[in-house]
Amino acid sequence: YFFMTPMQHSLSLALLTLGLVCLLPADEVTGYGPVFEEQPVDTIYPEESPEAKITMNCRARANPPATYKWKLDGMEIDLDAGGSHYSLVGGNLVISKPDKTEHVGQYSCLATNTYGTVVSREASVQFGYLDLFSSEERSSVYVKEGQGAVLLCAPPPHYPAELSFRWILNEFPTFIIPDKRRFVSQITGNLYISKVDSSDRGNYSCIASSPSISKSVFSNYIPLEPQTERPIRKYPADLRVKFPDTTALVGQNITLECFALGNPVPEIRWKKIDGHLPSNHEVRMTGTQLHLYNVQFEDGGTYKCEAINSKGKDYHTARVSVEAFPEWAEHIRSTEKDIRSDYTMSCKASGKPNPHIRWLKNGEPVDRKEMRFSSLTFDDSGMYQCIAENRHGVIYANAELRVFDCAPTFEHNPVKRVLAAKNGRVVIECRPRAAPKPAFSWSKDTELLSNSTRVFIWEDGSLEILNVTRADEGRYTCFAENDRGKANSTGDLLVMDSTKITLAPSNTDVKVGENTSMQCAASHDQSLDITFIWSLDGRVIDLHIDRQHYERTTNGSSNGELLIKNVQLKHAGQYTCTAQTPVDNITASAHLVVRGPPGAPGGVRIIEKTDKSVTLQWSRGADNHSPISKYTIQYKDQFSNDVWKNATTFPVNVEGNAEMTTVVDLIPWTDYEFRVIATNTLGTGDPSNPSPIVKTLEAAPVVAPSDVGGGGGASRELTITWTPVKPEYYYGPNFGYIVAFKPQDEQEWKRVAVADPQARRYVHKASDIPPLTEFQVKVKAFNVQGEGPYSLTAIIYSAQDAPSEAPAVVEARALSAKAATVSWMPLSYNNLDGYQVKYWESGQSEGQAETIAVSSRENHTKLENLRPYTEYIIEVRGYNSAGYGPPSHHFRVLTKKPPPDRAPKIIAKKVKGQSINIAWEQVEPMANESSIEGYRVLYRQEGQTTGTLYNTYKRNIDLPLLPNGNYVVEVRAHTEGGDGATTTVQITGNKVILS
Repeated sequence: YFFMTPMQHSLSLALLTLGLVCLLPADEVTGYGPVFEEQPVDTIYPEESPEAKITMNCRARANPPATYKWKLDGMEIDLDAGGSHYSLVGGNLVISKPDKTEHVGQYSCLATNTYGTVVSREASVQFGYLDLFSSEERSSVYVKEGQGAVLLCAPPPHYPAELSFRWILNEFPTFIIPDKRRFVSQITGNLYISKVDSSDRGNYSCIASSPSISKSVFSNYIPLEPQTERPIRKYPADLRVKFPDTTALVGQNITLECFALGNPVPEIRWKKIDGHLPSNHEVRMTGTQLHLYNVQFEDGGTYKCEAINSKGKDYHTARVSVEAFPEWAEHIRSTEKDIRSDYTMSCKASGKPNPHIRWLKNGEPVDRKEMRFSSLTFDDSGMYQCIAENRHGVIYANAELRVFDCAPTFEHNPVKRVLAAKNGRVVIECRPRAAPKPAFSWSKDTELLSNSTRVFIWEDGSLEILNVTRADEGRYTCFAENDRGKANSTGDLLVMDSTKITLAPSNTDVKVGENTSMQCAASHDQSLDITFIWSLDGRVIDLHIDRQHYERTTNGSSNGELLIKNVQLKHAGQYTCTAQTPVDNITASAHLVVRGPPGAPGGVRIIEKTDKSVTLQWSRGADNHSPISKYTIQYKDQFSNDVWKNATTFPVNVEGNAEMTTVVDLIPWTDYEFRVIATNTLGTGDPSNPSPIVKTLEAAPVVAPSDVGGGGGASRELTITWTPVKPEYYYGPNFGYIVAFKPQDEQEWKRVAVADPQARRYVHKASDIPPLTEFQVKVKAFNVQGEGPYSLTAIIYSAQDAPSEAPAVVEARALSAKAATVSWMPLSYNNLDGYQVKYWESGQSEGQAETIAVSSRENHTKLENLRPYTEYIIEVRGYNSAGYGPPSHHFRVLTKKPPPDRAPKIIAKKVKGQSINIAWEQVEPMANESSIEGYRVLYRQEGQTTGTLYNTYKRNIDLPLLPNGNYVVEVRAHTEGGDGATTTVQITGNKVILS
């Protein structure tokens, strides 16, 4: 045969005139068109890359070997042009000294040999970069403690778009670890802190990293300055990171982000509005990210994130749409076809949006939806490509079509020796290679055969014989002829004894869990091997995979008995035994009935509902050959954490012939799902599928808030607190609270509505509320259907007044370079909780002040960790639960100069009898240091922190030598600013060692 170019076609006609039966040049037997083994891929070339070249790979398997061309944006690249940056290495395109203005674009590779041309997929070349952050200084961010903060990353210009972000605090590599309070958005790079506290003080820098070009850049530091506020206020949840409408591709992983500011730190919860969250979801990063793995079409829908804290909640919804990359449902394959035959190449692709199909032949576009050929010619031979494309990508299917002609030949597929069963049917195939299709005839021995009631010659040349007898044995010859020539081939037919079932399986009835067996035996031609195959309802039983339940007994080669162990309901059905030899097979069947617990009921639905009941209806499931005795109804509500519970019904017992019942004792305005389970004498079956979710009707509340109390607060306030009602007892929408209160000696109650169902307190403010006055308070719930009962009445007291007088500062004086003391006249106010002492450096703003809380029983305190030789401003005010009183007049104090930072230098150590004399040089203070007032010598046993302290004005001291042990002497200068640096002397026995 011949797969021909036009030149080869002319050669074939010439050779045929010489009487050759079929043309089979050696290169035509093994030759084939290009098949890609490697294709170019999208490439991002870093602008700062030290390697000044880009390599686009392309390699095709072909015989004869392929030659290669390349195109850029559809135009062929001239590889021989003067000054070209392009060169070809094998099939690979090498771009030397890449230039962004010349070499960005879409590249494709063309591979060609004598059989045709194929085009690779397109691959882009882009230049990647990540600029430095702006050098402008970042402004400080001032935030009150308890408030949220957002630090903007503002990443610099970059390509590609994908960046990852991290933040450092103060220095590298102290990274911010995201937690429930802090979050780094991988979309914007911003750092979010839900509730700022004093530990957040510092300098922050954003690190932006491009994984494509392996480069990272750092922003300038952003100072964050938390501002002290006492008491720290609380703020409701406020979502600041909200995931956008998102399109995902089937099989992709996607991440949705949500994060909220607020105090207390909000909790993030995720929901899918139109169903349950997919099974392939994971909530990560302490709730701030919802990760969906291996997204499928059913995962599309509207997703919701909720941020909740005790002060309020916020929510956000956005849609996730799922689309798909093109995927072949049917594609072309290389094939050989007879000349003048009909043929259709077909491609079908799935995807979302639906892909567009286009065709190439030898690299050139063909304007057809499908390739349909009638009466193929040699010119139709070539390399064909089917391309499916949507906005998400492109896929290619390549195939070679060869059109050939050939005189019949049986060289590669002669007529074979065939075995047939007596009284059976046999087909002897005749499959020569020939084009066009030949005419066929057959002979047995020397007799020419024709169609009869027992013998048929098929259109494809095969010979069929029915009701085979011993007389049909012999030599059979097939003759094939077309306009190119003719050929024949001969094979033998041997007739064997037929196979017969001698012991057939019989119908059997068993219970779940029992063992049983199916008999099967057969007689057969002893020269042939026999095999027994069992199937259940037409499905072949795999004795290896299903070995837990099925086993073949070994009782002779002609016995195929099947043992069925621990029978289950799924094993019921028609069992078929097939006795099979190489020439024939025969079957016998029997039914296995399995009795067991009932199957699952179906079609559970709601036909009526009230506020506390639901009427269910269902369809009976299979009784599995044992009558159903009763039904059990189970429910699951929105508060049960996915746990199914048995429901109370009316009537209490649901009989086995029922298909409807009423579930009672439900909670109003609650989402429920129901399922039904059937029971018979053999056990309890599987539950039905859940019913559609149903919400019971609304009703007025019946549960009152608990733990009603309160008191305290700011001046002229009445604070009332309670424990909120649990959501399952809301019983309807528009749920809230009615707070009632009155002074103890009055009759009329004042009522206030609080609309927040999560509210825990109400503060009533009025200028006429007397301080520390007894009130009666009570709280009840309400919803759209009405009001519930009041709680028990509680006795509370209105807030006291804040102190109205300022303390008088008596004295503030420096104790040392780092400490000072302040004292004041006590206030005569009865309900004083304590005093606040505020102090700050005179050169700073009051907003940077430090504070100390002092008990109301004290009228002085010590200020520590001050800066040496620095003036401080001090004020004192009283406070109680109603707030702070007016501040005292400012008092100023100057801390002492610091002591010398140089230790005394030891100049002599002498042992004199039972004492030791230690001498040192005078410590000379600098101008900015305190004058020396003397020296302090601490004599202690090694390992102890206390000992004997000596004060001296001299520059030496006599110390007694103490027995038993090692001792340490510490010498330091003493000044009004404190003690200076220490020199240590170690004494071991009579030896003196200077540390």
